[in-house]
Amino acid sequence: MKFLVVDDKASVRSTMVDILAGLGFNDVTEAVDGSDAWFKLKAEFEGVKPETFDLIISDMEMPAMTGLDLLKAVRGDRNLKETPFIMVTSINTKETIIASMKLGIKAYIIKPFTKESVAAKLVQAGFLKKTD
Repeated sequence: MKFLVVDDKASVRSTMVDILAGLGFNDVTEAVDGSDAWFKLKAEFEGVKPETFDLIISDMEMPAMTGLDLLKAVRGDRNLKETPFIMVTSINTKETIIASMKLGIKAYIIKPFTKESVAAKLVQAGFLKKTD
C-alpha cells in the first residue's frame, strides 16, 4: 500500500512516517502542504503519470492549501474522488469534524497522536486488522 502524508511541519511528517513504518507501511510519500500534495497527485510531466495513493493522511491546518481544501479538490476530481482520506488536526470542534465527514473522510486523528491512536484509526478506515 502506498500512503501520502501531508503536513507543513517536518517533525509531524517524520513522526507519522515512523509510526506507519512501525505498523508495516513502508511505502510513504511526504508532501509539505496541500499544494505540494496536489502536485504529487495531479502533475504529469515528461510523460510521467502522477502518483497514485491508497490513502492520504493530511493535516487540516496548512499554508497555501489547507487539508480541507485538499480534501475538496480530491473529492472533486473524477480520478481521485474515491481515494481514502484521513484528516489529522488539533482542531477538535464539531463544525470541523462535520465538514470533514460530509466530504467522506475515513477517520479523524487528533494531535498529538500516538502509534496506538494512529493504529486505531487505520483499523477504523480498514487499512489495518484489529489485533487483540
